[in-house]
Amino acid sequence: MAFVSFVGRVLFASVFILSAYQEFNDFGVDGGPAAKYLRPKFSAFSNHVLTHTGLQVPEIQIKQLVAAAIALKGIGGLLFIFGSSLGAYLLLLQQAIATPILYDFYNYDVEKKEYTQLFLKFTQNLALFGALLFFIGMKNSMPRRQLRKKAPKTKTG
Repeated sequence: MAFVSFVGRVLFASVFILSAYQEFNDFGVDGGPAAKYLRPKFSAFSNHVLTHTGLQVPEIQIKQLVAAAIALKGIGGLLFIFGSSLGAYLLLLQQAIATPILYDFYNYDVEKKEYTQLFLKFTQNLALFGALLFFIGMKNSMPRRQLRKKAPKTKTG
């Protein structure tokens, strides 16, 4: 049973680790293609938050945001493979930050093709988020293994 659980965690975490590896290889001086793709998405997200809540999203260098995403996915994925709740929390943090920025279906009309594509990817990421929450919940609900001292046997004789 433990082997199946380990293999499942490896398969799940491989999505994050491979993504981090690819972004790391393409990072370059300016953050690479991920930064170029993220820059207009982050700007649209910031404007959306400002318009609907009145809150100003802090200015963040996109290159630093990409580097943080790489670190969270890489370290979180590796820790998650070994069953660490910290790894799951790091992946949750990455998902919570990246999902609404990258998959901004809310900026498109429902009739547009982009809306459907982005909404599908958004819901897939929500499923990953839910799986991480499930892992954390299961990890916290399992009783810790307790070492019990055996009661001394009474000597008869």
